Amino acid sequence: MLENTKAHAKKSAKEDRFQGHDYYNVDELLSPEHLMARDAVRDWVKQEVTPIIEDYADRHDCPTHLFKGLADIGAFGPSLPAEYGCGGMDEIAYGIIMQELERGDSGIRSMASVQGSLVMYPIYKFGTEEHRRYYLPKLASGELIGCFGLTEPDHGSNPSGMITKIRDDGDSYILNGAKMWITNSPVADIAVVWAKDEEGIIRGLIVEKGMKGFSAPEIHGKWSLRASVTGELVFEDVRVPKKNLLPNVQGLKGPLTCLSKARYGIAWGAIGAAMDCYDSSLRYSLERIQFDKPIGQFQLTQKKLAEMITEITKAQLLAWRLGTLANAGKATPAQISMAKRNNVNMALEIAREARQIHGGMGITGEYPIMRHMMNLESVITYEGTHDIHLLITGMDVTGLNAFQ
Repeated sequence: MLENTKAHAKKSAKEDRFQGHDYYNVDELLSPEHLMARDAVRDWVKQEVTPIIEDYADRHDCPTHLFKGLADIGAFGPSLPAEYGCGGMDEIAYGIIMQELERGDSGIRSMASVQGSLVMYPIYKFGTEEHRRYYLPKLASGELIGCFGLTEPDHGSNPSGMITKIRDDGDSYILNGAKMWITNSPVADIAVVWAKDEEGIIRGLIVEKGMKGFSAPEIHGKWSLRASVTGELVFEDVRVPKKNLLPNVQGLKGPLTCLSKARYGIAWGAIGAAMDCYDSSLRYSLERIQFDKPIGQFQLTQKKLAEMITEITKAQLLAWRLGTLANAGKATPAQISMAKRNNVNMALEIAREARQIHGGMGITGEYPIMRHMMNLESVITYEGTHDIHLLITGMDVTGLNAFQ
């Protein structure tokens, strides 16, 4: 019996048998375009991501060849205007794409999320028309890969304390400083970097690979997001042309606006990881026999599964409503914070329960559970930690600032 179970587990792990889960018929709230985008990305994940992701995560290697595929399915800047080579879709479509990518792996979603929300979006929102015409089509097609430089070694949750600086030097700025925990940085062609000018005002610049004094060493030894490439950004008297300044924003509003866009995508993306864990758990509970019956017939297993699908359903409704607000231009940063915090925490708790349902098999690469769990330990921290988002909500409902 044990050998048969192991053989069956091995066989099932080679095939992506994921089925979507929609307990409250949320699909009825989506347009045909939304469903078409979801199905296209889901098929791509099944064909291109699932067969290789465990191996890449195990080797702590990033499947950089997938950048081209992400571009081909429209995952880079899907809600930015088509006139710049982008998708021209709405915010719900953007969210659904992030959900399907994270169902495959949080690192793959991060590759797309950083490119679209943290590089392309600030160029579109705060750049010049020349910036948009030059960079956006290249980023959308995957010809250029970008990264976002805000977090520093000593300034994470408090970005206003950054010490990276620029000083005026004729037709250029001289950039000095360092950024940390930067997704895509070792392979990026450009970086959107936030630094303080000589008056202490935060400004955004486009820094290009090859500029003298600019390096992006990789961070090794991660136990989370192992299939995503992460590094630093180091600037030593880097001369950046003034034309590379993003002129249409000053202050912390610039990077925080970008983070709201990314956090919105994460609120959707985390649902994908949760659904993958639930889907695997449900199937395993029907196939795994103990005491002469499927473990899904035991009350405690049913409790776990019932609570999983309940929390997923609540998160789906939260994300959908947030998407309708975003489409109307009414989604506030605080509302986005609530959804990001709730949905990531939900996904992490589901991953932990799923590990228990899978028993010993849950810690192996035969199933995606442990990989999702480790990934979500990063997702619950980046783009604003779990506690920081709680305080954002607290400040919004009380009007009192706990950060001061």
